Amino acid sequence: MRCVLSRPDLVLAIDTSAAHCAAALLFGHREPGVTETAKITVRCEVMAKGQAERLPVMVQELLDSEAAGWADLTQLAVGVGPGNFTGIRIAVAYARGLAMGLGVPATGVTTFQAIAMNSGAMPFPFWTVLDAPRGAVYAQRFPGGAACILDPLDRALQDAPLQRFGDLSPERVIQAIAEHAFRSPADPGSRPAPFYLRAADAAPASDPPPVILP
Repeated sequence: MRCVLSRPDLVLAIDTSAAHCAAALLFGHREPGVTETAKITVRCEVMAKGQAERLPVMVQELLDSEAAGWADLTQLAVGVGPGNFTGIRIAVAYARGLAMGLGVPATGVTTFQAIAMNSGAMPFPFWTVLDAPRGAVYAQRFPGGAACILDPLDRALQDAPLQRFGDLSPERVIQAIAEHAFRSPADPGSRPAPFYLRAADAAPASDPPPVILP
């Protein structure tokens, strides 16, 4: 049964930045200086590929399960990485297209921000960490640190506690993305962008480009 709120806000969050396809609906309301979450419904499936085909279907199933429609959405949230290069682009492109079509704001949330939302009583400062290719880690120090790529044994990581992506389920990550966006709403014209810390592994095509006729 759909939750009835005096001042309803409905946030749709999506994430395909790792080997999963995830979506969440957050019901809540805002008042000056206060945000209150009433309910969060989550869908998540583990998959290494196929997110582009599964994501739109999953979102529709999620809306149907809560008797909600596209016109009910007041904000979009999307996981922007770092993570899988192609996966990030799938969710970001979908969120930007929905935002344009529905006329609602879209908020990009990094994986670091989602991890930090789950830090609980962990004292500042602390590091948020997730695995990166070639044995490295993506890391960001909270509060106020810049995201970077480090060796897991880097001495910089030894100066504060670690909060690791692997310690969280994908369900908890997508829930944190929705919660973070709800607490930090985007401007109506915002355009979330992929958050990359390294270049793609794809090599330039070896075939010569086609000849463009005049």
